[in-house]
Amino acid sequence: MTRRRQIVQFISGHRITVVVVLCFFALCVQSVLPPTHRSKPKPKTDEKIYLVHSDELKFDHFGNNPDAQIAKGHVHFSHQGAQLWCDSAYFYQESNSVKAFGNVRFKQGDTLSLTARYADYDGVEQRMAARYNVVLTHRRQVLKTDSLNYDRLYNYAYFMEGGTLEDGKDKLVADWGKYNLDTRDAVFYYNVKMRSADRLIVTDTLYYDTRKSLAHVVGPGSRITSKESVVKTTDAYYNTKTDRAMLYGRSSMEDKQKSLVGDSLYYVKNGDSYGYGNVIYIDKENKNSLLCDELKYNEKTGAGYATKHALLKDYSQGKDTLYAHADSIKIFTFNINTDSVYRKVHCYNKVSIFRTDVQAISDSLVFNSQDSCLTMYKDPVVWSDGRQLLGEVIKVYMNDSTVRFAQVIDQALSVEQMPDKQHYNQVASRLMNAYFDQGNIRQTEAIGNVRTVYYYTDDKDSSLVALNYMETDTLRMYLSDKRQLERVWASKPEGTMYPISQIPPGKEKLDAFVWLEEQRPKDKDDIFNWRGKKPGEGLVVRKRHEAPLQRLDH
Repeated sequence: MTRRRQIVQFISGHRITVVVVLCFFALCVQSVLPPTHRSKPKPKTDEKIYLVHSDELKFDHFGNNPDAQIAKGHVHFSHQGAQLWCDSAYFYQESNSVKAFGNVRFKQGDTLSLTARYADYDGVEQRMAARYNVVLTHRRQVLKTDSLNYDRLYNYAYFMEGGTLEDGKDKLVADWGKYNLDTRDAVFYYNVKMRSADRLIVTDTLYYDTRKSLAHVVGPGSRITSKESVVKTTDAYYNTKTDRAMLYGRSSMEDKQKSLVGDSLYYVKNGDSYGYGNVIYIDKENKNSLLCDELKYNEKTGAGYATKHALLKDYSQGKDTLYAHADSIKIFTFNINTDSVYRKVHCYNKVSIFRTDVQAISDSLVFNSQDSCLTMYKDPVVWSDGRQLLGEVIKVYMNDSTVRFAQVIDQALSVEQMPDKQHYNQVASRLMNAYFDQGNIRQTEAIGNVRTVYYYTDDKDSSLVALNYMETDTLRMYLSDKRQLERVWASKPEGTMYPISQIPPGKEKLDAFVWLEEQRPKDKDDIFNWRGKKPGEGLVVRKRHEAPLQRLDH
C-alpha cells in the first residue's frame, strides 16, 4: 500500500506539472496566432434559382425538354436579390437556368428593371439574353432594343442588332452598344445618331457619360448639326446639359455667314467660341478671313480677340487680296441683330499691310464699318508704287472696299521717287486730302504751311532739267486716270526755280524729308518681319496745346 501510494503521489505531482506546461504552451501559441476575427470565414451566397410561384408546374420526361420543369401562369423566380416574372418558363434546376416566355419582367433593386418577350437566364454565369421588344430601365436611362445581353456579374448590358438609349431629352440610336450600370457610361458603334435639343450628332463611335451628360464623338466624318451650323470633327466632347463643345483633331464650325477651323475649338452656351492652333475664321458675307493661333469670339455680343501670328485677309475687291498683320486684333460689334449694326476692328502694335498696289505700317489701326473709315495711328506710313505718304494720323474712307477719300493729319509728307532713284518730288503740309475715282487717285490737296520740291524733266529723254521750290497756303494737283499730273493750282505761291546744275546745297530736300523704303513690306509673308522706323526717322512728338491756368489774385 505504501508503494502504491507513492506511485500515485508521483503521478499526481507530475500531472500538475504537465498541466502547467500545457497551459503555458497554449498561452504562447495564442499570442502567436492572429485574432479570430481576422480569419472570419466569408459569408456563403446562395447561387440557386428558386421558383417562387406558378399556377401550373409539370415535367415532360418524354418531350423536347426532359430536364426542364415547365411552369405556366404567373410564373415568378428569385435569384440573388433579383426577381423574374413571365407567363411561362422552362426551369432547369440542375443547370440553374431559366428560359422565360411572354411578358418577361426582371427587377434588380430599386434602380433596374427589364421587360421583354423572351429571356434566357443563366444563374451560374449570371447572364441574361433578352429578345424582342426589350426595354431596360436604369434610373432615368431607358435602353430599347430587340436583342440585349445583360451581364449581372460585371453589370454590363449589350445590344447587337440596333438599339436606342433615352436619357431625359437626349436620345441615342446605334447598331451596336454597351452600357455599364455601375459607371453609367455607354459606348455606341456604327451608324450612331444622337439627338439633343436642336442638335444632331452623327458618327460611327460615341462614348456617353449619362451622369455628366457628356458625349465623346470619335472617328472621321463625324458631324454635329443644328439649324444654324454644322460641326465637322474627328474628336469632340459635347455636353448636352450645358451645350458646351470641345473639338479637337482639326475640327470646323460653319454656318451661312462664317466658318471656323482650328486644331482645338471650344464652344460655350453663352456664345463664346475659342480657337487654338492655326485658327482660320472666314466671314463669307464680307469676304475676309482671320488667321491666328489664339482666337476668342462671342456670337451673341459680336466681340472677338485674336493674337499670336494674327493675319487679316480681305479679298472683297476680287482683283487682289489685302493682308494685314498685328500683334493683336480686337473686334467690337454695336447694335447687333439690328439693321443699324456696325463693327470696329482694332489692330495694335506693329501693324503691317500688304497688297500688290499698296503697303503700309503703323503702330495701331482702327476700322469702323459705320463710316467705312480706316484710321492709322502713331507714325503711319503708306506706299503706293513709287510714292510714300506719312503723317501723325492717316484716315482712309472706303466705298464697297474701294478707296474713295484719304486724309493725312499733321506733319503730312508726300514723297515721289524719280526714275533715277536719286531725286524725289516732295510736298509737306499740315493737312493733306486725296480724292479717288474707282480706286484711282484723281486729285490731291495740301493745306496749311505747304512747301514743295518739284523736279521738271525733259519731254524727250525724261532727264532732269530744273528744281522748283515753292511755299503756299493751299496746293491742289489734278491727275489723269493714268496717274499723270495734268495741272497744279496754288494760292499765292512764292518760289524759286533752279536749273538742275545750279541747285544750292540743301535745297534738293525738305527738312522733313525721309524715305523709308527699308521698312516697306515686300510681300504678304514679309508683313510678319517688323522693322519699324530707325532712331531719328520718327515724327517729332508735339505736345497737345494746353489751356492757360487761371488764378485768382488776392
